[in-house]
Amino acid sequence: MALIQQRQLLDGYLQMISDTDKAYIAGLFDGEGSIMMRRGIEKKKKHKGKGYRMSNSLRLSMEITMTDRSVVMWVHDVLGVGTFREKRVKGKRKDGTPYLKQYKWRCVFRDAYYVCCMIWPWSHTKLDKVQQVISHYADQALDKNVINLDEYKRIKKNVR
Repeated sequence: MALIQQRQLLDGYLQMISDTDKAYIAGLFDGEGSIMMRRGIEKKKKHKGKGYRMSNSLRLSMEITMTDRSVVMWVHDVLGVGTFREKRVKGKRKDGTPYLKQYKWRCVFRDAYYVCCMIWPWSHTKLDKVQQVISHYADQALDKNVINLDEYKRIKKNVR
């Protein structure tokens, strides 16, 4: 049930992207992309006071890396999430020629969830990882931090 409600939140923007584009991005991601999910203990600053605390955190990111700049820029423009940057490649090939420049699109956490929801119907190679991302966020309400600005202003005004 929670997944259906989350999909409805995303559907407003997902419907603006054509199914052809979604399928193309899913194919690019299957061939050139990767999903990294890692859970582990991390050292973080305390919320109050000095010192640090240990936290069981999840690191989640997905990326597409290619030498064709225009395709990676197109993915970034169509999806409207993530970052686009040139990836630095050091060294030379065995024959002495330099490597081609690579370009990377990357998104993390809930942006990755949004993209996974979009490409899920067309994913094949990376389907297991895409489903892991979706099931991780399926139990959480995406809109618990979203508030109605008009309602917030009205409440704030009544408190004063």
